[in-house]
Amino acid sequence: MTLLTFLGGAITIGFLLAALFFARFWKKVGDGLFLAFAGAFGLLGLGQALLSLGDIGSEERSWIFLLRLLAFSLIIVAIVRKNRPAI
Repeated sequence: MTLLTFLGGAITIGFLLAALFFARFWKKVGDGLFLAFAGAFGLLGLGQALLSLGDIGSEERSWIFLLRLLAFSLIIVAIVRKNRPAI
């Protein structure tokens, strides 16, 4: 086990704890923004876990970054929906 693998696991745990944190707030408040953040952090944790645990070469990692794109898109859409005026 290298230091990079250890740090990648620590980052994965951090992302998953953030996802649980936002999921708990969503359960209390019921605001969809918290659910979107929980989903996004879950996707970021999944992507980091795949990068840390999978023995994937540098050239084959590009599809994993689509998870990050999806996570950040989810956050952007949730923020836009939250700030859109009610009709």
